[in-house]
Amino acid sequence: MKAVIIAGGCGTRLRPFTFSIPKPLLPVDEKPILEHMVLRLRALGIKDIILTLGYGAELIEAYFGGGRKFGVSIGYTRERRPLGTAGPLKLIKGLREPFLVMNGDILTRLDFRKFMTAHRRSGADLTIAARKYSDRLPFGTVSVSGGRVTGITEKPVTEHLVSAGIYAVSPCALRRIPREGAFTMPELVNSLLAAGRHVGMYEFSDYWLGIEKASQLEEAAQEARLLRTRPG
Repeated sequence: MKAVIIAGGCGTRLRPFTFSIPKPLLPVDEKPILEHMVLRLRALGIKDIILTLGYGAELIEAYFGGGRKFGVSIGYTRERRPLGTAGPLKLIKGLREPFLVMNGDILTRLDFRKFMTAHRRSGADLTIAARKYSDRLPFGTVSVSGGRVTGITEKPVTEHLVSAGIYAVSPCALRRIPREGAFTMPELVNSLLAAGRHVGMYEFSDYWLGIEKASQLEEAAQEARLLRTRPG
């Protein structure tokens, strides 16, 4: 099984940290974010990894090399210009079996093997790993009817099912990605749906964190320390 990690972004939301260090190399508990992902894949027996790179590609390649010191095999593609989260898949040769795709800023305990098995059994062209996310409004909301207040709810919580930035992709889905220009995974999903293709959803409740801001780095470090002392 191949795993593709999309690691070509500029990490603008984590500036100034990413002015000199690409986001995948930002340290979390003394290891780069991306190294935690690679080690998680290895622990689950997924050792054929491809990194799609853009900003900071030279630094990332210098750190990971061919992957031998991490017990995996790592290959690379480079974007000459930003291609989004799905566009880089067109640069990869030899994707003849369903493969795993994930963003390069994730910590999770999702069992990727079970996820890929569910995808194969479903017959879907693409499967999205999804997780429940609760959002609390910082204000009270007012209900009104006919100009009169009928109720007020203090700081309500809404629940959503969000994409975890993790996908199982069958090779046939790659035909929907344009040869040129940037193309995102949401655009790929919508293109498949417009063509009447099967897009599946795999809901999970395991730990997951998409690192988007500096305040999340400490939470990520705490989880990494926990995984080190109690893996699984």
